[in-house]
Amino acid sequence: MRKRHALLDDLQRDPYPLYTRARHAEGLTYVPVLDAWLVSRDADIREVLLRPQDFSSAQSLRPDVLPSPAARAVLGNGFAARPTVVSTDGPAHRRHRAPLNSGLSAARVAALTPYITRQAETLAEAFAATLAADGHADLMAHYARPLPGSVIGQLLGLDPADVPAAVHGSYSAERLLFRPLSEDEQIAAAHDVLALQRLLDRYARDRRIRPQDDLVTGLVTALAPDAGLGPGPRELTSDQRCELVSNLQNLLIAGHLTTTALIGTTLLHLLRHREQWELLRTRPELIPAAVEEAARYDTAVQGFRRTTTRPVTLAGTELPAGATVFVAYGSANRDPARHQDPDVFDITRPRPHPRHLAFGHGPHGCPGSQLARVQLRATLTAFVRLLPGLRLLDRRPVPMRPTLIHRSPEELLLTH
Repeated sequence: MRKRHALLDDLQRDPYPLYTRARHAEGLTYVPVLDAWLVSRDADIREVLLRPQDFSSAQSLRPDVLPSPAARAVLGNGFAARPTVVSTDGPAHRRHRAPLNSGLSAARVAALTPYITRQAETLAEAFAATLAADGHADLMAHYARPLPGSVIGQLLGLDPADVPAAVHGSYSAERLLFRPLSEDEQIAAAHDVLALQRLLDRYARDRRIRPQDDLVTGLVTALAPDAGLGPGPRELTSDQRCELVSNLQNLLIAGHLTTTALIGTTLLHLLRHREQWELLRTRPELIPAAVEEAARYDTAVQGFRRTTTRPVTLAGTELPAGATVFVAYGSANRDPARHQDPDVFDITRPRPHPRHLAFGHGPHGCPGSQLARVQLRATLTAFVRLLPGLRLLDRRPVPMRPTLIHRSPEELLLTH
């Protein structure tokens, strides 16, 4: 087991060499450490994503690590997991997605943009002050995590005082299911997840009684419509509470961990490729293009699993029913069949860009992609203006977090 974890760490920290080999191989490549067939070519990935009837999403987020009995006992005091927008297809998927489409619509994102801009400016100014005082600072801790956390909190309607606990619980949930932890660490993480679930349940029950103009209310209204005939709102049932907690937890995690990862990798590659940062300084109109190139070049969500519902043939490989495939968005975005010189980071790529898969494709395309883009654009606008001389602290390799779900630097030490 320890050897498997080491192999998984190595793959997750740098999956791109494997992707290259898989794209050049005939058919699909079976990867034992993922316990899945790797779908590495852009065209094959798009085919899978457009065939949900053949490639089910039910196990899309299957854990890499099974929590210990003691950790599972703690989680047993919480809310039973229910399917979410990520793990459903067909009518069930459309039901889960409808309130997200509404809550993350272009109009909603536009209304939230002034808040995002203010938060980005405030946090960037605080980051600049820390640099001035200490000489260096970790972008991930001081900026990349706080901004998306505050934004998703605002969107959901959380009290700002509850946002740090919500963010902390989200990271604990990811670690518990995707990282090898000691028994004590697993139990502590499980308690964090339990606290997060209870927090989200409290908001769901409150919005049933006191609806507001926020996404928690939208999910409660859509997933647990009140059919009571009495004078007041009917309390949520136990099953409704479980479904709402599962979907709110999924939305919270997807809504900030991915954007945090994108902020980290975007600044990392702009500063590692110094000429690109200097170009952005002199031509800030390239900021939207820089966001797209960063998302393509080092995709935050590297991929998801799918499970075959019947015997199928993909890329010449025959798969039985119940086979697991890993659709690697990160590999598709480096596929030379779609992107010219894909291993080159270049914010001046001719427009329109060939469409990348950083935010998915088809029915499961990310509903929050525009919200993430607005946060990235606000970040680059603020940093280019306030910290034009920003640079990496040193030339040592920047370690990446060992995950294929939210790929980002462990820490990103910057100076000015």
